[in-house]
Amino acid sequence: MIRIALTGSIGMGKSTVAAMFAQHGIPVFDADAEVRRLQGPGGALVADIEQRFPGTTRNGAVDREALAAAVLGRPDELAALEALVHPAVHAARARFILSNQDAPALLFDIPLLFETGGAEAFDKVVVVSAPPDVQRRRVLERPGMTPAKLDAILARQLPDAEKRSRADLVIDTGGSLADTERQVGRILSCLGLAGAR
Repeated sequence: MIRIALTGSIGMGKSTVAAMFAQHGIPVFDADAEVRRLQGPGGALVADIEQRFPGTTRNGAVDREALAAAVLGRPDELAALEALVHPAVHAARARFILSNQDAPALLFDIPLLFETGGAEAFDKVVVVSAPPDVQRRRVLERPGMTPAKLDAILARQLPDAEKRSRADLVIDTGGSLADTERQVGRILSCLGLAGAR
């Protein structure tokens, strides 16, 4: 089994690329989706987050805006949140691997892969990248996003150039979807996974 990590800064197209791998039959573990599940209604982390960050939950779920306000720009608070979240995500990832142990490859969509020192756990690291103006436009089109919020998020992430330099493979998502799909196809072929479906 080939374990592939997919990473890249915010707005670079990770979700789009992960969906393309999934269309080729590669099971995908989405770390952000798992965090949303853990913090959503009835999620396993809701009570712990409320205890550590009072007032950041509502109706049995984490209020993501309130939690972001509580930790962004506060390294100690962010570290406390990560100490709650990372072990739970790691456990979910282990369950995902077990449930897909017969697959020829698994893809792990992990936005903060390099930042959390997790790259060594994977056989290949794929970085998605786009020009800064494309990235900024994409992110600022998201509901509730502001330039200040984007800058705070980018401050937590390694620069795109550094991520590209540490990647085994880079997918440029600055062009058309068809061009991105061709790049995904080439990677699957290089890894011997072209017939993964």
